[in-house]
Amino acid sequence: MSSLTESEQLEVARANESEARPVVFIHGLWLLSSSWQKWRELFEDNGYVTLAPGWPDDPDSVEAARKDPEVFAKKMVKQVTEHYLEAISALTQQPVVIGHSFGGLIAQKIAGEGAASSTVSIDNAPFQGVLTLPRSSLKSAFPVLRNPANVNRAVALTFEEFTFGWANNLDEAEARELYETYHVPASGVPLFQAATANLNPFAETKVDTKADARGPLLLIAGEKDNTVPPAIVHASYELQSKNPGVTELVTIPGRGHSLTIDSGWREVADEALAFVLKYSPPLSG
Repeated sequence: MSSLTESEQLEVARANESEARPVVFIHGLWLLSSSWQKWRELFEDNGYVTLAPGWPDDPDSVEAARKDPEVFAKKMVKQVTEHYLEAISALTQQPVVIGHSFGGLIAQKIAGEGAASSTVSIDNAPFQGVLTLPRSSLKSAFPVLRNPANVNRAVALTFEEFTFGWANNLDEAEARELYETYHVPASGVPLFQAATANLNPFAETKVDTKADARGPLLLIAGEKDNTVPPAIVHASYELQSKNPGVTELVTIPGRGHSLTIDSGWREVADEALAFVLKYSPPLSG
C-alpha cells in the first residue's frame, strides 16, 4: 500500500506527464512542504517541474498542524526517507533533490542511493560520522533533547526558541511573521537519532558518501545559523568531498537557519538553481 497521499500522487502524475526534469523538495523539522512554494515557482519558471511531498501524515496546512500536533510524533529518519524514495521511484525521470535541515540530511541519503541526478543540501542536520557539535546547535536542540520523553512526542518551539534557532539574524517583526506563517510542531525523535548517531552502528542518519552513483552535490551553509552552524556543513563537506562525484560548498554570509523562507530566500535559491542548471539542466521537449 502506498504511503503517498492523493495530492502527492497527483504531483507525481503531473511530473510524469510533463517533459520537464523533476525537482523534489524536502523540508525539515518545524516546517511543512508549503514552505517551498517560492522555490517551486522559481524552478518552474526555469524549465523544471517540481514536487514537494510532505513527511508521512503531515497535515495540509499550518492551521491543521497546530490543532493536531501529535500527528508529527514518532516520525523517524528512515521512514521519512523511504516516503520520499517511494515518490522518486514513481517518477519516469530521475529528479534533482533539494533539502533543508533534516531534509538536507535526507537529500544526501537519497543521493547515496543513486536516486538523484544532482542534489542540493542546505544547512543539513549532521549525519553519522560528523563529529562537530557546536554549542549553539546543542542550545537549539535543547527544547527537544532536555526531556527524554520527547523522543515519542511532537514538540513545538516557543517564539524565543524559534528566534534563537532560526531567526537570530532577522529583526523581530520578520521573525514573528515567519513564526506565525510557517512554524509547526515537529517529531522529537530525529533529533535524538542525530544526537546518538556516532554511538550507534545502525544509525538511521548514516549516509553513503562513497556511492559511485551519488551524482553532483552542493552543500549550502548559512554563516550565522545557530541550529546547523557552518562547522557542521563543512564537516559534512569533508566527508562528501572524498566521493568521485562533483562536491561543492557555498557559505551564505550573514544568514541563519531561516534562509530558505525569509526575505533573503532568493539569494540561496539562486545558488541552488545555478548548480542545478549546470549539472542537471532542463530536459528539452
